[in-house]
Amino acid sequence: MIARLSGTVLEKRGDAAILDVQGVGYLVHLSLQSMAGLPPEGTRAQLRCYTHVREDALQLFGFLTMEEEELFHLLISVSGVGPKLGINILSGMPATELASAILHGELARLTKIPGVGKKTAERLVLDGYRPAAAERTAETVRRNLGAAAPLEDQLREALRLIAGAS
Repeated sequence: MIARLSGTVLEKRGDAAILDVQGVGYLVHLSLQSMAGLPPEGTRAQLRCYTHVREDALQLFGFLTMEEEELFHLLISVSGVGPKLGINILSGMPATELASAILHGELARLTKIPGVGKKTAERLVLDGYRPAAAERTAETVRRNLGAAAPLEDQLREALRLIAGAS
């Protein structure tokens, strides 16, 4: 399992980048936000990774932040959401906005993301935030946002409401 890569950005192409790690080029799929934050070609970068193994392929999905990686893991834990759709959903809006949309049950906002229909949006809202996993994500948001504590408090309160409703 490849969990982290550190190397030189060789090439950026659409939703993926090639990272050279000691002479080996790894193709890593990224969200639009991670692609935008990736350093220019020829410079060093470090990515957190999720390795997806299928019968016919080995795919890497990369993240610049722990918050985005944890949200990705929550997304792919939802029935019908695989890694490609998970990255696509993360590309639909920044991670904090996505977490808020899921927490507040904003189906209309979620269905605006390409590839997310009404049923998938409903599953994201109903299944996407199991209380323990949601608490970890809220903790990550708090750590990463630091001074933005009021948003973290709102997310934590939303998590409490969701946990109480189940």
